[in-house]
Amino acid sequence: MTIDVVDLREFYSRRLGIVARQMINRGIRERWPGAQGQRVLGIGYPTPYLGLFREDAERCIAFMPAAQGVLKWPTGRPALASLVDEFSLPLPDAAVDRILLIHALEMSDDPAALLREVWRVLSPSGRVIAVIPNRRGVWTRTDSTPFGHGRPYSRSQITDLLRQTWFTPTAWGEALFMPPYAGGWVLRSAQMWERAGAALSLPFAGVHIVEATKQVYRAIPAKRERARLIPSLAKPVLVPSSTTVTRS
Repeated sequence: MTIDVVDLREFYSRRLGIVARQMINRGIRERWPGAQGQRVLGIGYPTPYLGLFREDAERCIAFMPAAQGVLKWPTGRPALASLVDEFSLPLPDAAVDRILLIHALEMSDDPAALLREVWRVLSPSGRVIAVIPNRRGVWTRTDSTPFGHGRPYSRSQITDLLRQTWFTPTAWGEALFMPPYAGGWVLRSAQMWERAGAALSLPFAGVHIVEATKQVYRAIPAKRERARLIPSLAKPVLVPSSTTVTRS
């Protein structure tokens, strides 16, 4: 089930959304400290997070699925966001160096097809970060946030999905250990929740943050051609010609 782009914008404009963005940004920044000279693409609703790379990247653009809708981004500048068919991205092969997937895989009707299209447009040395709701997390049990919509994943499910679509997971992280409540004391103690959850390796984080690389030389199953057997006749059969002259 896809959440509307207006609801996503509203969530990230509230205090809970602002704190959630800060916690997830920390996890992304740990994997990608910078993107100097890189071509960065965000898919889903990535605009709250692309600000990390917009200033130093060679280019930084956002693709939002047609079913979700699109909003102008950035405000007050030439638009860098576009409405697209997520299964047919308007880019040539190997066109980008970094791809950020957020509010994408869990919302997609066909996440495997989406990842194969990501594989196509990613450069051979490129990297992907996917932010995916944790199946065991508290955030997936309430629909008051975007992370409670769509299909959440366990770590093993994410690993299987990435390997089926020719990616190799290389690093894992979690974020949003705090409960998804907008109470003042929860938001004020968000940093403490994150530090404690990461230090104790608690399994109840709101989201997985997984980095993956592209398998350039993937295995292609061999196809055997079946030999077609034609049965032979036991004895040759002579068919008399209609033009044969009969001797008397």
